[in-house]
Amino acid sequence: MGLFNTILQKLGFVKDKAVEAVAGENAAAAEAPVSPVEAAAVETVAAAPAAAETPAGSPEIVDVAAVCEALAAKNPQKLNWKTSIVDLMKLLGMDPSLANRKELAKELGCPENLIGGDYSQMNVWLIKAVMQKLAENGGKVPEDLK
Repeated sequence: MGLFNTILQKLGFVKDKAVEAVAGENAAAAEAPVSPVEAAAVETVAAAPAAAETPAGSPEIVDVAAVCEALAAKNPQKLNWKTSIVDLMKLLGMDPSLANRKELAKELGCPENLIGGDYSQMNVWLIKAVMQKLAENGGKVPEDLK
C-alpha cells in the first residue's frame, strides 16, 4: 500500500471491505479495534451532516478539515497540518521522515527537481498535492488548502 493510500485510510476514506462484508458495517465498527486516530476520524465522519445524509451504497464524503481539527484537538502537540506535510503526517500517526516524504512525493508525481533539491519547496508542493488528491478522491477540502 502506498503512503497516499495510508493517508486516505487514516482520514476515513478507505474502509476494510472484507470486514464489512462478513460482519456488517455496524458490527465491524462496534467490534473492530481502532487506533485513537481512526476513532477520532470515525467520530468526526459520523457526526458530519453530509455523511449522515448520504444514501446507502454511496461513498461517504469525508470532511478533511473537520477530521483533522478533531484529531488536532486531541493531540498534545500544536500541529500546523494545513500548511505542513510533516505536521499532517504526525497528526495522522505516520512517520514524516524525509525518506517517506520523498516516497510520497514520487507517488504523487512531484517534479524531480523538487525531490532532489530544496526540500522546503518539495514540502510546500507536497501539502498542496495531498489536499488536491484528497479532494479528487471525494474529500471535502477547503479551497484555500488545495
